Amino acid sequence: MSVRTRDWLKFVSLVGVAFVFGLLFASALNLTPKSTAGVLPTLQMQPQAPIPAAKPAAQLGDAFVAVSNRVRPAVVYVSSARTERADNAQVPAPFRDFFQMPGQPRRQQVEEGSGTGFIVSTDGYILTNNHVVAGADRVNVKLFDKREFKNVRVVGTDPQTDVAVLKIDATSLPTVTLGNSDSTNIGEWVLAVGNPLGEEFDFTVTAGIVSAKGRPLLGLARGGLQIQDFIQTDAAINPGNSGGPLVNIRGQVIGINSAIASGTGYYTGYGFAIPINLVHTVFDQLVTTGHVTRSVIGISVTDAGEADAKAVGLPDSDIHGVVVDDYTGESSPAKDAGIEQGDVITALDGQPVSYTAQLQQIIGFKKPGDKVAVTFWRQGAGQKTISVRVIGATADMDKTVARKGNGDSDEPTSSTPKSSTRALGIGVQPLTPDDLNQDNRLSRVSGFGGGMVVTSISPDGPAYGLLTTQDDGAYSIIMNVNGKPTRNWEEYRAAIKDLKKGQVVTLRVFQLGRNADAGQERIVRLEL
Repeated sequence: MSVRTRDWLKFVSLVGVAFVFGLLFASALNLTPKSTAGVLPTLQMQPQAPIPAAKPAAQLGDAFVAVSNRVRPAVVYVSSARTERADNAQVPAPFRDFFQMPGQPRRQQVEEGSGTGFIVSTDGYILTNNHVVAGADRVNVKLFDKREFKNVRVVGTDPQTDVAVLKIDATSLPTVTLGNSDSTNIGEWVLAVGNPLGEEFDFTVTAGIVSAKGRPLLGLARGGLQIQDFIQTDAAINPGNSGGPLVNIRGQVIGINSAIASGTGYYTGYGFAIPINLVHTVFDQLVTTGHVTRSVIGISVTDAGEADAKAVGLPDSDIHGVVVDDYTGESSPAKDAGIEQGDVITALDGQPVSYTAQLQQIIGFKKPGDKVAVTFWRQGAGQKTISVRVIGATADMDKTVARKGNGDSDEPTSSTPKSSTRALGIGVQPLTPDDLNQDNRLSRVSGFGGGMVVTSISPDGPAYGLLTTQDDGAYSIIMNVNGKPTRNWEEYRAAIKDLKKGQVVTLRVFQLGRNADAGQERIVRLEL
């Protein structure tokens, strides 16, 4: 055998040996190709370092989980039922008995509702909304742990703050932690916990931020004794969330979810909660006495605007306070102490007052007989502080405090004796004796000696949106201008003859509402 042949055989042998060792090595490392027909791939979790920028979001998510786990066990599902007799509901009441068939039982119609509440004491006191249980014949409560309590006791309700207190017979219950709604800031994260749209979605948690504070909701107004100081949030709230807690990122309840702003009845981005600090006093009174007692100083007020601030001399950078529109009831402690219509109240007992609800809360929860130091600004007199003794509220003091109304253009014609004043942008005419005699609501104007009825309002004038005409169904009667009476043409012309552009004019107005509205006085300020 030649040398060349031997070398070739050695090479082939080495290649064969290498191939065999290669197969054995690949088999050991599971690298040998296999058929994948009918076999699903296996996904394996691989450890990976977290993305640094995502760490804060992960921590926020962990906080949401912790708050939810802490609060949900103390949230309850509230259901209520009210029984109504439904015999021939479409038949006028005086004639229903004539349509009752002999021997036919009277049918009962049950109106059911549901909402949310939360436990505030280990022995079973529960906070919820008044409108969740108002008028109910029976109230049931289901806990997060599935226990149910039938015919729960309603300890007390307060329609003016929409707060109700329930009591179940149980011990060692989980409770929420109450926070400080006054220190809550716009932009803070919050969670809403409740039972939206019924029991099917019970104990739902949604997240958002505090988007505003001190919100009034005129659509819910039930009179001047109602306190509207809502926390606004974009956490999703729907029907059924009512009465549930609004919780901050520390797990503290800062409000009771109560209402939504919606054209459809469902969530559109704005929910409203009653501040928990307001609820504290209401809860204490309901548990102690079963009802809430309020105090007043005998005035109706509206939030101050730029024209009000200019009129009384407040700095342009500090527009706040409430305007005294009128006195309420036969006895007004504020009037007796020297507070006048048109004064702008800026503080009570040294505590700043920026809007109506703040004044209501400070005064409303004082004890009758207590004194309050009222700081106000008066046109031409500057700042003053006087002491006023508060009294218990009565039904005749429950007057609307919200300023509202729009005016439509109705230019005067030459066939009617009217005056169109460029400065004020309105047309007026005096009340006649027949007007005063035919409408009992005008007795207060009659006692004053008369006034000028607003008959038209220029759309580009300063009075547009502040005064109204009879065409609006609610019209304004001007009783004086800058303190000068306007009972007839002569007085009216004298009162307005020296008005100048840029001046702030104070009108004392008697405002008549729609239907049987008794009307009320208010202060309107116009910047010419």
